[in-house]
This record gives sequence, C-alpha cells and structure tokens, in this order.
Amino acid sequence: MNRILEIPPEKLSPEQSTVFDQLTAGRGRILGPYKIWIHSPTVASGMERIGTFLNKFSSLSKREVEIGILVIAQHWQGDYVRQAHIREGKAAGLSQETIDAILAGKDPKLADAHERAVHRFAAALVSGAKLSDTEFAEIEQVLGREGIAEVLVLLGYYTSVALAMKVHEVPIPQQ
Repeated sequence: MNRILEIPPEKLSPEQSTVFDQLTAGRGRILGPYKIWIHSPTVASGMERIGTFLNKFSSLSKREVEIGILVIAQHWQGDYVRQAHIREGKAAGLSQETIDAILAGKDPKLADAHERAVHRFAAALVSGAKLSDTEFAEIEQVLGREGIAEVLVLLGYYTSVALAMKVHEVPIPQQ
C-alpha cells in the first residue's frame, strides 16, 4: 500500500505553498520524495536545493552520480530507487554489465579513475569499512576534497530518498 499522504494544493500551509510553487516551477510536478518531505516545508526546500545541486551543478559527472545512487539503492534495498536509477544509469552511459556488478556488490571494473574512486568510496562507506589513511589519500588525490564532500552528500541524499520511498511503500517504477 502506498503510504504517501498527498496534500491537496488548497490545503497547503503558506510555507508548503511556497515550496510547492518552487518544485512545480522547475519540474511541472512534485516528485515522489517531495510528496513526503513537503510535510516539513523546510526539509523539502533544503532537499530540493541539495538535489538540484547534485543533479545539475556538482563536480561529479552524471555517470558518477548514478554509480553512487546505485550503490546506495542496493545497500538500502531501495527497489524504487534501484529501478529508477538502473534506467538513469543506462541513459548516462553505464553498461548493463557495470550496473549488474554494482548491484551485486562487486567491482564493476571501471576504466575511468574518477568513476573508480566514486565507486570505491561509496562501496567502502556502505560496507561499514573504515578507510585507512592510505585509501583516503588515494581517493582524495582523484576526487579532491570537493568531490569527497559531494559524494558524501550524494550518498546521504539518496539514502533519504531510498528510505522515504521504501517506508512509504511507493510502487516500483517499471523499466
């Protein structure tokens, strides 16, 4: 059962209306997680800023973003996010073989050093492993501190998306 409680536009508080207008101005509609977050307009507004940054202005490439999202979707068993981002990953140019390896928790054998560093960092974090100083330095050398910060926020943001969709039992999108 889909547990999302949608608020009709006429029942939105003034703060929720402001966020609703911001969301619909850019996208024409409110995406699933925002239907959940709008119950706390400050959360919805902040998450929109973070989501827009990650998807449009981040130093991470679209492929790198999708790699991080797939790691998180698999970790949280977030079927909604996993299915949506299998499609997005393919659109970003990830092969089915790469996607399958990420979802199986295996090394996807990425040729690009930046993509490898994103995957290595994300996979280590979701495994609960503590990176050694050497491992951290290797990742930092490739991603820089900006990239490290952005991967951390990407993983946190999509953890929230995956958990929100899972807890609210949102139907899984078809591929």
